[in-house]
Order: sequence, then structure tokens, then C-alpha cells
Amino acid sequence: MTRPGANLGAGRYITANDVPHSTVVSAHELTTHDGATVAGLLRTVPGATTVAVLMHPRQDFSHHVLVPELLRHGYAVWTQNTRTGLNDMTLLHEQALLDMAAGHLFLREYGFEHVVSVGHSGGAALATYYIEQASLEPGLRDHTTPGGKPVPLQDATMPVPDGLLLMAPHVGQGKLLERVIDPSVTDEDDPLSVDPMLDPYNPANGFQAPPNSSRYTAEFVEEYRRAQRDRIQHIDERARERVAESARARSRYSSTHEAVDRREALASGVIVVHRTDADLRSVDLSIDRNDRPYGSLFGSRPDLTNYGIVGFGRVTTPEAWLSTWSALSSRADLIRCAAGVRVPVLIVELTGDQACFPADARAMIDAFGSDDKSHVQVAGKHFGAALVEGQPPGATLAGQSMASWLGRRFPTIAVVSI
Repeated sequence: MTRPGANLGAGRYITANDVPHSTVVSAHELTTHDGATVAGLLRTVPGATTVAVLMHPRQDFSHHVLVPELLRHGYAVWTQNTRTGLNDMTLLHEQALLDMAAGHLFLREYGFEHVVSVGHSGGAALATYYIEQASLEPGLRDHTTPGGKPVPLQDATMPVPDGLLLMAPHVGQGKLLERVIDPSVTDEDDPLSVDPMLDPYNPANGFQAPPNSSRYTAEFVEEYRRAQRDRIQHIDERARERVAESARARSRYSSTHEAVDRREALASGVIVVHRTDADLRSVDLSIDRNDRPYGSLFGSRPDLTNYGIVGFGRVTTPEAWLSTWSALSSRADLIRCAAGVRVPVLIVELTGDQACFPADARAMIDAFGSDDKSHVQVAGKHFGAALVEGQPPGATLAGQSMASWLGRRFPTIAVVSI
């Protein structure tokens, strides 16, 4: 439902002129194991034997900036959407794994020698969660969402990719929201309610007028993050209450077949989460310092955009909150899932990232269970733009690192005409 990054000069979308002239594009509709329909685009160049899979749980990657970079180096690219597309209100990560499985199965049957998963931003946690689950014995896979909705992962075919490449990965939708949610909200129904003692944009707490970097004390940061977790816990409780009420009504309906019970089963409603652009690191550049500019993924004035209608996890069903946006309940946590990933891994950290910070990248590379894991840094911003005008785009530098890494493990014989 949100489209961050437009204000950052991200260059996230490509045109036909950006890809090699020899590129062949084909569109495909796939049916998932549980009967949903998902769509994807396959771009190939002559001789490509390895295909890169680009997918995000709630964004359209059809024209992602890495597409031409990988094609130019001789790799085919598959971009695919989840069943919910750009609408994250009902996004269940467990269902998104079935969507990803359909794509991997299609590419294996298509005949590529190697299939590698490429995760950017929130696509990184999705890919990591997929590999963790796909690597398990089927009977050990998750079989419900955190809210209890059955999901048939245990009897689905889930091919494991041959490698995992991550560009600007963040720790997962829920863990990301944990760092950006505003804990000073005192009334979940009032977007203007505020506890001044926790207000990140209160000068008494260390905030300075932009573009000056704020300065928060270690004590304030600790209390702020504890309060963020407390707010998520409170929303979790509301979500679980609604899920339980809906489940009880479904149970009654199975016996009564009364319309009133069916209505109540369907009326779990939506959860509105106000003020989710309040990461202290957006305005205090000394916290986990890197080359990032002042501001957040949503703009250069988080003290204002925090009160607007955009933001992560703003409108969501109770089930989707628990599966995707709750740091306490979602299983799509990159650090948690990484131990189950045994395939070769490359993390490309962008030095001006505003969502993946140096401590995050170090924790990620340490968490992966693979014996073959690499971590490189390139200059750039989260969505692949250049860090400084006149420099190469971060996506180009990331693509070069990825191509070098891939070439040592999955050599290509592709002939590419630019």
C-alpha cells in the first residue's frame, strides 16, 4: 500500500532501453500449490544458464534496477509478484512462500542449470524465510500462520535455490517496523496523541531542527526501544483477540450455518497503526553511523511524515499484522531464518542505506549457516541510487559485485549485446 523511495532519486524503475538488445521477455501466469494465481516476467539473454529470482512480498519488482545489471552480465532474470501484489493489507508471509515456490518450480522445469535468489530490501527476509522452510523436511515446515490460518507448506514442492544474493537487505518487515514505530502514541485511535517523554521529535529529548543531526542519550534510546516493543505487544494483543473472535464465530457457523455467525467470522476488521516513521537513526546520524543522508525512506522530514498517511504497516488485517508486521509474532525475521540457510550467500551493503545499517549487516552475515558467505560494501542508497551525484548508481556497483560472485560459482556462457 506504500511506495517509499520516490523522493530519494532511487531510479527504481527501468525502461526497455536499459536492458541488452538481445533480451527476450516472456510473461507467465503460475498456479500455486494452494490454487492462487501469481504472475511473473522472465527475461533471458542468449546462452544464459543461470537465472536470478527477484521478488518482494509487497512491491512490484518487474522493472527493478538490478534487472539490467544482471542481464548485462549474462544472467537471466525472473521477477514475480506475490498474490497480494502491491496491497499489503492482507499479506501473509506463509502464503508468499507458496508463491515463491511456484516460481522456483517453474524455473527448474524451464531447464536452467542454476537458480539463485536475489533479495532486495524486504525481499531479503522473504527469500531467507523461503530457503529456511524449503530446506526443512516437509513435516517440519510451518503449517499455519501466527494467527492460526492453515497454510499447506508441508505438502508443497519447494525447490531450494543454489545461492542467495542480498542487496540492501533489511531485517524483515516486523523487525523493521519495530525500529520505526513511534512509541509516544498514547491512544491508538488518535494520530495526534503523544507522550512528550517518549516523543522522538521533542527537543527536550534531544531532537534538533532539521537538517541538523539530533543527539539522543543512550538512556533515552534504551527507553525508547523498550517502549516500541511494548506498543507492538499491545497491538499484538488486539490482533490476537480479533483473530480468536473470528475463529470462534467460524466454529459456531460450522454447526449453526446461521448468517449472523458467518458475518461475525468475516468481521475481524482492520488494524490502523498510526505514526510509523520514527526511527531515531533517521535524525540522529551518530547512531550506527554510515554514509546515509538525513531523513528516512519516506522523506527528509520524518518529524512531519511520521504524522502523514504513508508508512509501514499502516492498515492491515489482524492475521497480516501477526504474520508480517509484528516483530514479536512474524516468522519472516531474517536473522532468525538465516541459521537455516546453507547455500552460498552474498550480502551487498549500501553505505548510504537508511534501512540496513552496519550493525544489521554484521549481524546478518554472522547469522547465516552457510560455510560460503561473503559481505561487501558499495557506495549507494537503499533503492540503488548513487550516494553522491556523479558517482555510479549503487545498483550498478551492487550488480558488478553480484556478477563477480556469481561468476566464480555459476559461470555463464551467455552472449550479451548492449
